[in-house]
Amino acid sequence: MLPGAEFPTPEVQKAGWLRSCKAMPALARGNGQPCDCLPPLRAAAEQLRQKDLRISQLQADLHRPAPAPAQPPEPEALPTIYVVTPTYARLVQKAELVRLSQTLSLVPRLHWLLVEDAEGPTPLVSRLLAASGLLFTHLAVLTPKAQRLREGEPGWVRPRGVEQRNRALDWLRSGGGAVGGEKDPPPPGTRGVVYFADDDNTYSRELFEEMRWTRGVSVWPVGLVGGLRFEGPRVQDGRVVGFHTAWEPNRPFPVDMAGFAVALPLLLAKPNAQFDATAPRGHLESSLLSHLVDPKDLEPRAANCTRVLVWHTRTEKPKMKQEEQLQRQGRGSDPAVEV
Repeated sequence: MLPGAEFPTPEVQKAGWLRSCKAMPALARGNGQPCDCLPPLRAAAEQLRQKDLRISQLQADLHRPAPAPAQPPEPEALPTIYVVTPTYARLVQKAELVRLSQTLSLVPRLHWLLVEDAEGPTPLVSRLLAASGLLFTHLAVLTPKAQRLREGEPGWVRPRGVEQRNRALDWLRSGGGAVGGEKDPPPPGTRGVVYFADDDNTYSRELFEEMRWTRGVSVWPVGLVGGLRFEGPRVQDGRVVGFHTAWEPNRPFPVDMAGFAVALPLLLAKPNAQFDATAPRGHLESSLLSHLVDPKDLEPRAANCTRVLVWHTRTEKPKMKQEEQLQRQGRGSDPAVEV
């Protein structure tokens, strides 16, 4: 093609072919019979017309304004997530609670029930809650001496946080005893879900939206627990059919505390459902869930329990040898500085 020349448009090509065809005399085939070229040319012209039509439709789609994105529900329309967290005094307590509170602050329509293992509220936790910007209820109850870990005992010997979780359940059902924050329990008919979130785990924000619409008891996998990469329900055709776990798989509910949530109306309808401090090792979760649901009725979340959105992490206990040495010399860190 010469410089500056342009390719003919499909319409020009089509019109040219039709004029040529009409002017063309009937050609003789090899056997002397006339040949009509119009049918194949008409078919080719129809194909071009269909392509032109499709191109016009695509161009129109490109210029059509995009639909407005679906608006998320107003926070007031969402069920409330009640997050129950037992906590106790230790060097890393504030660091754990700051990290957790900042995760919770990303979740709309959430109420934090923070329960101290203490006779009353401590200034550290009270200040942290007041600064968190979260809707909260501050509770406190001391673990009985007979249930407390003794010096040198591993953490798995006795169930921890039992009194604190049960205190939160008592508040949800009847109120009373709050030492800070929201004093009144949820009014009758409140839509919500209850989740037991220890202060040392790691939580994805997605997890809370997975649990929000729980109708009974919802479940999902937990990472880095039980000596495995993850533990969790096995799901087939949208139903829980078993559990991936290595330790005592025959437990009624072989799940981690971080691996389930309970609809608030269900908890309120079962006033005797609570955690049993005398439950055998690994059966604390089962002591509550056995009052609430049959394993076959568990609601799998997190893409049918194929995604890990919570991890059973633990903060290493800080080594304070240098601090202790300086304290013996009278040069320890200023105790007025809160850590």
